[in-house]
Amino acid sequence: MSVVGRHVYGSLYECDVQRLSDRDYLERLVAQAVEESNNTLVDIHSWEFPAGDTGLKGVSVIALVLESHIAVHTWTEHAYATVDVYTCGERSNPLRGFMVIAEGLRARHVEYHVVDRSLKSHAPHPRER
Repeated sequence: MSVVGRHVYGSLYECDVQRLSDRDYLERLVAQAVEESNNTLVDIHSWEFPAGDTGLKGVSVIALVLESHIAVHTWTEHAYATVDVYTCGERSNPLRGFMVIAEGLRARHVEYHVVDRSLKSHAPHPRER
């Protein structure tokens, strides 16, 4: 039995500011990303961050999925968001989940990275040598 891990993370620029600040919309969007990336939703939570001493304002949404997680963090004053989609297993499509969020936030510029986080081989831990 092998461990297949795929991680897609990146930044979304020039997003729709109304959507970035709408907590309910963001939860629905992340739930849609869970479904369209072929993951299984366990729970979803969100938090709003009003402008405080830093002047930064935004929303964070975290979805725990059976396969791992999806996270979105927004900064409305910069029309900016970061997205993290990490999944385990052959059936998940984390890039699709990332793109659902990018499209839903109407990002005009998207940067992302894809990382293989699969278990390749077992290198002995120093204590095991």
